[in-house]
Amino acid sequence: MNAMALPLMPKATALWLIDNSTLTFDQIGVFCGLHQLEIQALADGEVAPGMHSLDPIARGELTKEELIRCQGDPSATMMMVKPDRPVANSRSKGARYTPVSKRGDRPNAIAWLLKNYSELADAQISKLVGTTKPTINAIRDRSHWNTTNIKPQNPVGLGICSGDDLEKAISIARARAGKLDSPGAAIAPDGVNAVIAIEGNLSDVTPIQANSKADANGIAGPFAADPIPNVSAPSTSGATDLPKDPWANSE
Repeated sequence: MNAMALPLMPKATALWLIDNSTLTFDQIGVFCGLHQLEIQALADGEVAPGMHSLDPIARGELTKEELIRCQGDPSATMMMVKPDRPVANSRSKGARYTPVSKRGDRPNAIAWLLKNYSELADAQISKLVGTTKPTINAIRDRSHWNTTNIKPQNPVGLGICSGDDLEKAISIARARAGKLDSPGAAIAPDGVNAVIAIEGNLSDVTPIQANSKADANGIAGPFAADPIPNVSAPSTSGATDLPKDPWANSE
């Protein structure tokens, strides 16, 4: 099959050619980019029985002279009309789009990334947050116009980027820097857990020692109550020394 331009809606165009021309299934298939068996199924009504056909001549995709020429020669191949309309250029993949409602949070996200992941390149931060390199440099050297109000916040928690994208960027940056990757660093709502897991050794982090004493219910902690003293029952060894009840019945 020749690599050429195809109709915008090939099956609907093929259906019109089946009903309104004497072209062979091979000619229709080559023009529409479909297999001969697909053209046969369209002709038999096995595929898309309720589909409306489209006229390629009315749509400017085929000329009437080209159709007549190919109908007289079963071995001829129909050619589409070259479009005279300009082709739209595809948008190059640039920085991530940030909604207007979240653009005010971008400086906070940039500050968080610079504080906790200094190995990230400016291009990676720009792609994650959707910002420019001058803005990143201004926040880094504290020359940003709103420096006094910038508070580092996790971009994942702000909804500016996804956790998977952040983890991927961190992995790439750490691979370039020759550092070990730390999974789950992007899940932390703030930078505390991520910094502990990355910059320090987990074995060096000592948890807060809880109070060892427990109350009667087995609850340990700094607010545990003192154990209830064990109150013993009065001894019965001296029961004989007690005075007798004067109201007791004498035998």
